[in-house]
Amino acid sequence: MLCDRCWLMIGGLLAGLAVAAGAFAAHGLDRHFHQKYAGMQYEKKVNIVGLETVVSSMPLAQKLLADFKTGAEYQMYHGLALLAVGFLAATRPSKRLTFAGCCFLAGWFGFSGGLYVYTLTNVKWIGIIVVPIGGVLFLVGWGAFIAAVGARSRNVQQLTQLNTSSAAPHR
Repeated sequence: MLCDRCWLMIGGLLAGLAVAAGAFAAHGLDRHFHQKYAGMQYEKKVNIVGLETVVSSMPLAQKLLADFKTGAEYQMYHGLALLAVGFLAATRPSKRLTFAGCCFLAGWFGFSGGLYVYTLTNVKWIGIIVVPIGGVLFLVGWGAFIAAVGARSRNVQQLTQLNTSSAAPHR
């Protein structure tokens, strides 16, 4: 089981790197994408009544930049989530919190890391396979986090009830 300080350090590192990734996207990556993908379009297609239909279109550089920024945004959210795991683990360590932290970290590799690699290389299978797996890991992590907090609340309520019943005068 990872210690509370480990989760705090990893969370702080991910959050700090998210700021760096956002700055990188805003101050250099956009120019790179616009040069590399000049004139290329991204088309969002869906199947409507058996026909593949384009529902939206935008410059590929704009789409990839937005995806990179989404990776940085979710990295920040889950860096902060790891800080919450660390703070909670300091007062009440649990396997559920450890599992949540592991899911958040693995989800970061899959989702944010996958988006970074996908946008920088335009390798589509990473965006189709790796990124969604990372997103599912984020969801599983949030479920484990909720379960850990819920279990803690039940334990506190049980202890409160025990203390209240033992403090009551016996008849």
